[in-house]
Amino acid sequence: MNKPQVTIVVSPRERFSYSRESLESIYANTNYPFSLVYVDGNSPPNVRDYLKEKSQENNFKLIRTEEYISPNQARNLGLAAVDTEYLVFIDNDVYVEPGWLEKLVNCAEETKASVVCPLVCIGQQRYSKVHLAGGEARIIIEVKNERTRRKVHEKHYFVNRPVAEVKSQLHRRNCEFAKFHCMLVRTNIFETVGKLDEKLLSTREHIDFCLTVANAGGEIYCEPDSVITYVPAKSFAMSDIPYFMLRWSDEWEVASLKHFSQKWKVTKKDKYFKKRDNSLGHRRHQVFLHPVVKQLSFGGYATWLEKMLITIERKLNRYISDRYYRA
Repeated sequence: MNKPQVTIVVSPRERFSYSRESLESIYANTNYPFSLVYVDGNSPPNVRDYLKEKSQENNFKLIRTEEYISPNQARNLGLAAVDTEYLVFIDNDVYVEPGWLEKLVNCAEETKASVVCPLVCIGQQRYSKVHLAGGEARIIIEVKNERTRRKVHEKHYFVNRPVAEVKSQLHRRNCEFAKFHCMLVRTNIFETVGKLDEKLLSTREHIDFCLTVANAGGEIYCEPDSVITYVPAKSFAMSDIPYFMLRWSDEWEVASLKHFSQKWKVTKKDKYFKKRDNSLGHRRHQVFLHPVVKQLSFGGYATWLEKMLITIERKLNRYISDRYYRA
């Protein structure tokens, strides 16, 4: 048999409990030839055993670590095992629709793009609400009062719009960024840009990579005929919580934002960063605290209770981060 052109690199995003559904969607809905590398960053025993069984059954390469790792660390482990013309970075909590892979490859072949992203939907109901259909990401140089500032511009196309409402407007287009939920990458770009930046622990890693690709002369496309859905958890398994809390910890997020701003020489006083500083821990609070506050507020929403619980939760989160670094 001919060697596949594409290697799919699966890595953990924020939890492990959707790993089975996600992996099975890849094998059920991908007719285009591929190799697969699965990076397992310390999943719980039931997922670990499932992945080991499937790796033997489907003959894919399984790389396991016995500690939690950041998404870019996981992707770099997978990247080191790739020897095909293309690779796909894909998270372990997405569901792919039939034909997704060949449509990404066709777009890359026809446009000579370095990076191609699919239409990324979001929600429990697949292919219903847009999460990303390409977007804009660039550094803007602003001169004001004889002072020069570098600012980040980021815009998502059609975010949170129903697919049915915007479907006629979705077409292949050149854009400026993709997300690591799923992106096809021409492997030789790494000879120019090097591996992914592991100092970006939890955020801005997709913007960093796409800015780097653009600076190297690579083009980025969105191919909305290829469809995947990012499936956030309705509820978390207990075994998901330690990684989720570390993945979205204040420590990892602050360190990532600081590194990104220094690397790209952009001002931390920009509203782009202020917004993220003000929403620090938002992902954790959205998942764990907001439902509790609603329940205890008897139909309303007690802001004072939210503030009190956030103070307590931040201390717990700091303890989890410290424990990770002591281990």
